[in-house]
Amino acid sequence: MQQLKDYLSENKNRFVEELISLLKIPSISADPAFTQDVLNTADAVHKALLDAGCDMVEIHTTEGYPIVYGEKIIDPNLPTVLVYGHYDVQPPDPLDLWDSPPFEPVIKKTSMHPEGAIYARGACDDKGQMYMHVKALEYMVQKNQLPCNVKFMIEGEEEVGSESLATYVKEHREKLANDIILISDTGMIANDTPSITTGLRGLSYVEVCVTGPNRDLHSGLYGGAVANPINVLTKMIASLHDENNHITIPGFYDKVEELSTAERAEMAKAPFSLEAYQNALDIEAVYGEKGYTTNERNSIRPTLDVNGIWGGYTGEGAKTVIASKAFAKISMRLVPNQDWQEITQLFKTHFEAIAPKGVTVEVTPHHGGQGYVTPIDHIGYQAASKAYETTFGKTPIPQRSGGSIPIVSLFEKELSSKTILMGFGLDSDAIHSPNEHFGVWNYLKGIETIPYFYKYFTEIHS
Repeated sequence: MQQLKDYLSENKNRFVEELISLLKIPSISADPAFTQDVLNTADAVHKALLDAGCDMVEIHTTEGYPIVYGEKIIDPNLPTVLVYGHYDVQPPDPLDLWDSPPFEPVIKKTSMHPEGAIYARGACDDKGQMYMHVKALEYMVQKNQLPCNVKFMIEGEEEVGSESLATYVKEHREKLANDIILISDTGMIANDTPSITTGLRGLSYVEVCVTGPNRDLHSGLYGGAVANPINVLTKMIASLHDENNHITIPGFYDKVEELSTAERAEMAKAPFSLEAYQNALDIEAVYGEKGYTTNERNSIRPTLDVNGIWGGYTGEGAKTVIASKAFAKISMRLVPNQDWQEITQLFKTHFEAIAPKGVTVEVTPHHGGQGYVTPIDHIGYQAASKAYETTFGKTPIPQRSGGSIPIVSLFEKELSSKTILMGFGLDSDAIHSPNEHFGVWNYLKGIETIPYFYKYFTEIHS
């Protein structure tokens, strides 16, 4: 352990400067104006992997942005860890809400990060967390501490849907063969409360349209005589939950995974203040499915939420009209075992069935993805837990995330591998928002912890 700490101490400034250089490149995959910057970032990752000790690194072109693949195979008989990350970033807008330019990284001290945090777009999501793995490899190679094989797959389209990744994975299953997948694109509870994300929710996203009369109507001449699509739509949406906030779609819960009492008890160990939660959101009370805590409602239970609703006249002043059409966008967060395509069909069938006569309903699926879970008795989780125990001095808490990372279920389907989500960011790091940042302490702690995962995984696997 002391050797690793000494290496970090000796190279701390260089590690930070290298990350800052990477953060200066505006690799915004959503905006074609930054195409060359995204490509330049792929080149920078290619060079970094070679410098860190990979024996082979290649840039694989795709119909979108390239995937950087690297590997160091020390013995084919030893286990192999596949590291996934992404080098593209979200657009920085709105720029006027940034305290400093998003691609001119600065280090500032805050109450959450007394040792300083790097403020820049991509600092935490995901350049900083991806680069921890590169520097961890550098240490293990330099000090002859790499106990197994390692492969890297770093993409440039994560922030725009990873369209090219599925094709790449399917076409390169043999090259990507591994015993465990390691990702740092999540967070932990707090710097003094480490946690490991063990589950991700799936997603089904649809748009609905309710159509009534063939044109907008005068609400005085026709009101009360024909179905008002906006009134009908709101009633239909309201009926999707019962008095216990339980979703009423037939079959919706048929495959929902019920967590064991033991795992729910482990999750409950996470520090949580209901008062602080409500104060942060400026609400008087929480709301949700009866029988579950707030942290369970937003992680291990499925949900259905309206993300947008519109129709009729919304301009200045008054216009007495019955709209011909009403619309809503609806997302359903799903738990492991719920198939997003099956849930989408269940929603469509039910929503069409509850429409009253006098209107027609159209349900348009947009996109979705499967949920994912890594059991806490899996050897990968056990290795990660021991790694955190070694560097943090306490056992990490298993934590289900309310968010979705569809590629994780893709990896399991195509590569038959479990994924371990070792995040070192904090909820306060403002990913996807102005003033995104990543603590210097967190960055270095990740570099310190990751080599122990390799060590313990290799020992347990053997």
